[in-house]
Amino acid sequence: MGKLLVVGSVALDTVKTPFGEGTEVLGGSATYFSTSASFFTSVALIAVVGEDFPQQHIAFLKSRGIDVTGLERRPGETFRWKGEYTHQLNEAHTLDTKLNVFETFRPKIPDAYRSPDVLFLGNIDPELQLDVLQKVERPSLVACDTMNFWINGKREALWKVLEQVDVLIINDGEARALGQDSNLVKVAKMVLSRGPKHLIIKRGEYGVLMFNGSHVFGAPAFPLEDVRDPTGAGDTFAGGFLGYLAATGNRSLDAMKQAIIFGSVMASFTVESFSLDRLRILDYKEVQARFREFKRLTHFEDIQ
Repeated sequence: MGKLLVVGSVALDTVKTPFGEGTEVLGGSATYFSTSASFFTSVALIAVVGEDFPQQHIAFLKSRGIDVTGLERRPGETFRWKGEYTHQLNEAHTLDTKLNVFETFRPKIPDAYRSPDVLFLGNIDPELQLDVLQKVERPSLVACDTMNFWINGKREALWKVLEQVDVLIINDGEARALGQDSNLVKVAKMVLSRGPKHLIIKRGEYGVLMFNGSHVFGAPAFPLEDVRDPTGAGDTFAGGFLGYLAATGNRSLDAMKQAIIFGSVMASFTVESFSLDRLRILDYKEVQARFREFKRLTHFEDIQ
């Protein structure tokens, strides 16, 4: 089993969708990512919470076997995000963001974490992502996420990060902002010329595209009857994707494709309930069963 390290946010979310709402529920990019990845491999998490962060959430992370030595508890309040989704579930409307202790977060890397096999730099300031890269031994696989706030505000620092990562995982809106073009194929060509070997573009209910040199791989989203809360789906996808790659140690193109399907499977479970409620009761046999369904969904024979 490969050691997987994630640096990102742990938060308390208040989310409203057409199907209900959750108040002060467990959220944050590192939370969704590490919970998803924990179904495949051992995960260590680096993040910060305030003194108001409920102990039951830490107990949940530990119950998933996640190493929380790097989860710092500081005086002050935990990062909070408030958002709302309309029936167009692909995009959240942010109503309020309170960074609180996350505003002055400087990742501290415990000695035991300094040589991970796989590193995921969650959606944090690119200067912090660079700082983490300088503090760890170069892992065999580095992936990162970002958002429009950093793309527009810290573009130069972000490009310095991207020169050092193997995989960039972002959504289609972020890809267009980064590549400054509406055509994702052109965006991919430009981004890949600047460092990353693989660009994975998350397209919500329309699935995922992976660009990799001369290869393009596409996977649909799993068709679901019941979608209640899309929050964290992208981080859950990244967790399944990198968790599978960390567990197998395989970095081939075929392994990447399979990892994308596992990531998509994990995301499909997350959106079925609020917060991490579906992942709390998820069994790995269900993951395997949905993976097989996914395979059937996308398989066809070539009839001459």
